Amino acid sequence: MQERLYSLDVFRGITVAAMILVNNPGSWDSVYAPLLHAHWHGCTPTDLIFPFFLFIVGVSIHFAYQQKMSEGLSKKNTIKILKRAAIIFALGLMLALVPKFNFATVRIPGVLQRISLVFLACAMLYLSTQWLAQLRIALILLLSYFVLMTMIPVLGIGAANLEPETNLGAWLDRLILSGHLWAQSKTWDPEGLLGTLPAIATGILGMLCGRLFSSVDEQAKKVAWLFFVGALLIVSGLAWGMIFPINKALWTSSYVLYTGGIAMQFFAACYWLIDVQGIKKWSMPFIYYGTNAIFVFVASGLLAKMLLRIKVGEGENQTSLWSFIYQNAYASWLSPKNASLGFAVTLILFFLVILWQMYKRKIFVKV
Repeated sequence: MQERLYSLDVFRGITVAAMILVNNPGSWDSVYAPLLHAHWHGCTPTDLIFPFFLFIVGVSIHFAYQQKMSEGLSKKNTIKILKRAAIIFALGLMLALVPKFNFATVRIPGVLQRISLVFLACAMLYLSTQWLAQLRIALILLLSYFVLMTMIPVLGIGAANLEPETNLGAWLDRLILSGHLWAQSKTWDPEGLLGTLPAIATGILGMLCGRLFSSVDEQAKKVAWLFFVGALLIVSGLAWGMIFPINKALWTSSYVLYTGGIAMQFFAACYWLIDVQGIKKWSMPFIYYGTNAIFVFVASGLLAKMLLRIKVGEGENQTSLWSFIYQNAYASWLSPKNASLGFAVTLILFFLVILWQMYKRKIFVKV
């Protein structure tokens, strides 16, 4: 039995804490640029968070299922995978439904929904194929997506393009999920159907990273290999990005390689610092987050919706509890961007206290 990798929990914890940070500014009108997604093409630190999470899903699949490789896709394993994927997808739908529960317009794509689909595909592949086949499938997904997005004409629109509302992915989303897309656009979705294909490749990169990690015995060589392969992926992503731009919303193939390489190097750095050098004290808050990642993501989403739903004051002075707290506890004495950041950091600290108590009591919410 492999000893638990604290670095993987820390990596997951940093990622989910960062996700809460960028999702919950006090005001979207005042946010530091690195905490915002790139407007379209490009990549900010915020654009690394979601692919990091999917990469971690892939690494975790390797460590969770490597002892079951001999069983393959048995009935028992298949049922467990399907059940877990269904629960994660359902949690995503629940978050979208709260508080109005309007099934006629509920957004069907979403972060948890994409995580569930990537987990489903990757777990099935892990138990039914060898690593070389997984590598080939990842390449096929990335190349096929490149061809689809840059060479296939869009019905009713014209030539292939990478614009928000007129690309092939947006057209497919409107065709199949019209009325159930991202509320801010209604015409396309950053977690749309077609973009899930290259997202699966992100998960596969995580699985291959886990296999590479396990296949090398010496700790220093593990780190060296991960940094080397990560560098190759980053350079490949940047090169491909010259003709297929790095773009989080489209989850372009270049974006998969670029962010996958950074994720691999980040994991290597965490492993060397925490598991090899034993420098762990600083990382305990992230272990609290990492061991209850899905729970805190869902809980933070529900809390945000509740704070926005509850109203205080009357008439023209009525505002949401979220805005009331932000204006009076932060914006009243801090600069706009610092107030917005302070509000988000307070949410992280609030959940840290809850997660710390859960960790002390060995309460781990698994799906």
